[in-house]
Amino acid sequence: MAMWDRIKDQAKGLQQQAQGARGPAGQRQPGTGGPGASGGSKEKLVGLLKSQLGSLKTELKSGAYRDASMAMCALVAAADGSVDPAERHHVENLILQNDVLQNFPPEQLRQRFNKHVDQLMFNFQQGKADAMQEIAKAAKKPVEAKAVVQTGFVIAGADGYIAPAEAQVLREACVALGVSPQEFGL
Repeated sequence: MAMWDRIKDQAKGLQQQAQGARGPAGQRQPGTGGPGASGGSKEKLVGLLKSQLGSLKTELKSGAYRDASMAMCALVAAADGSVDPAERHHVENLILQNDVLQNFPPEQLRQRFNKHVDQLMFNFQQGKADAMQEIAKAAKKPVEAKAVVQTGFVIAGADGYIAPAEAQVLREACVALGVSPQEFGL
């Protein structure tokens, strides 16, 4: 648990840094960057979460983590209500290049990710409910539960920006997993 406390403290520090870059009424000050800016606090948090996730590689080998992570990745990809073929391919590549997810055969990851994306595109609300059910199965193990959120955060922040719709599905996944969204600055 000490590692999670350290991640939480680092996330809080990054969140406070981001808030410090804001002026009155939460307006970003010119030249201070921000979550979507290059070098922004969300980008730093994503990098931190990615390295912390990598340190857990040997612990994250269960089918529950694999399945929940693929559901999380699909939800993040479809957060805005659509996934075009280029975005699907991009997220697939991110998944296959992820150090921790290399614990699993690539075809298993592809198949699970695409199944969820297809369900989300056919009927978003039902697909989202099914994905959340899959995600919730990882709640039994706190390390895996937090790692699922981290995986989603890494995928969402791969472009240096976490869109509001992506942040929303990450918050909802936190609730489903019994993890505090504040731990991730959400």
